[in-house]
Amino acid sequence: MSVVQLKYGQETLSCTVPGARVLRPRPATPQAAPDALVRTALARPLGTPPLEALVKPGEQVVIVTSDITRYTGSEHYLPVLVEHLNACGVADADLTLVVALGIHRAQSEAEHRKIMGPLHGRIKVVDHDCDNPAELVTLGETRGGIPVSVNRRVAEADRVIVTGTVGFHYFAGFGGGRKGLVPGVASRATCMATHFGVFNPPEIGGKHPRAVTGVLDGNPVHEAILEAARMIAPDFLFNTVLAPDKEMLAVFCGDLEAAHLAGCDLCRDLYQVELDEPADLAVVSCGGYPKDINFIQAHKALDYGVRALRPGGTLILLAACADGFGNKTFFDWFRYQDLHEFETALRRNYEINGQTAHATLTKARNFRVILVSELSAAQTAAMGMEKAADLDAALTLAQPGLPPAPRAVIIPDGGSVLPHCRG
Repeated sequence: MSVVQLKYGQETLSCTVPGARVLRPRPATPQAAPDALVRTALARPLGTPPLEALVKPGEQVVIVTSDITRYTGSEHYLPVLVEHLNACGVADADLTLVVALGIHRAQSEAEHRKIMGPLHGRIKVVDHDCDNPAELVTLGETRGGIPVSVNRRVAEADRVIVTGTVGFHYFAGFGGGRKGLVPGVASRATCMATHFGVFNPPEIGGKHPRAVTGVLDGNPVHEAILEAARMIAPDFLFNTVLAPDKEMLAVFCGDLEAAHLAGCDLCRDLYQVELDEPADLAVVSCGGYPKDINFIQAHKALDYGVRALRPGGTLILLAACADGFGNKTFFDWFRYQDLHEFETALRRNYEINGQTAHATLTKARNFRVILVSELSAAQTAAMGMEKAADLDAALTLAQPGLPPAPRAVIIPDGGSVLPHCRG
């Protein structure tokens, strides 16, 4: 009986569950050091000319990058990318790094330093503000009537390079690519409108069947985000694919869609894990900090993890949530405990955080969820879950609801691994 190490915030916990299958990504080894991977990808972009054919000396270049909640390897690739731009004749003074906060909070100086690595203090960095009209500009509407307003610096730049990492997303299919721009540098209204596609038309009700993890074709959220992002007309995409330990496995760059799709293919190949039959119990770690920095981020591991379970199965979620919920309005949505009333309220006044809250409560009603976190017992109960003080307590609490010889899985990197039950 093996002991599995699970990350919880900045800690590592030991877990033993007799007979459990450990679900891990397909083993992969980086083919080169991060800087070499970056340089090789920059020399061979997908669907676009290389940067040296796109940028000119004197042009204002904006690089969009993810915030601290989404580790991308930026401290490794941004210095190499800037070095490459310098070699193309772009001076540091003509470069601005825009942190794609979406609707997240502003970053601290320490967080900027983590994101930028050795570039911190060398080139200008600004946080996107989705609620400041003076920093936004309207580009028009999508074919579906969604108003598209985005960061003024991004819209008015001579060249835009969007960076990030590719991973699964629970209703946009995959993260990375176009999401670095929308919602990354979009107005709050644009963020909400593009994400509203998660719902079926009101006469049908419920969630759209294609707005799910790992699906792009026919996914209305992905399609709305992509169309809005194309209105920004970015010149170049740079996306990483990372190992669970945050090693850089691969880099894809070039066209907004072509490079992203290549990254999605690799992500699916590495991180989708097949099961012959669903489990009774899943013990899931988000993967530690920053994947469990707050509950909104931790929800990804919950969404993926329940896919390993039979209906009514039990999931133990390890999510420290040192930053609490991750948004000041998220927990307010749990005033709706009836799922039909909840959906009606969301359709009336849509918020992305409300959508995550609704998805959380839906899963908590369909499965038994035991949460190990820094959130209080009252907060945990309002989300439909049971609080356990630690992993041992959670395993003890889970036992009465399990069959005599439960099928069990352990997922050490639940924020990345997508279980898939055949059939």
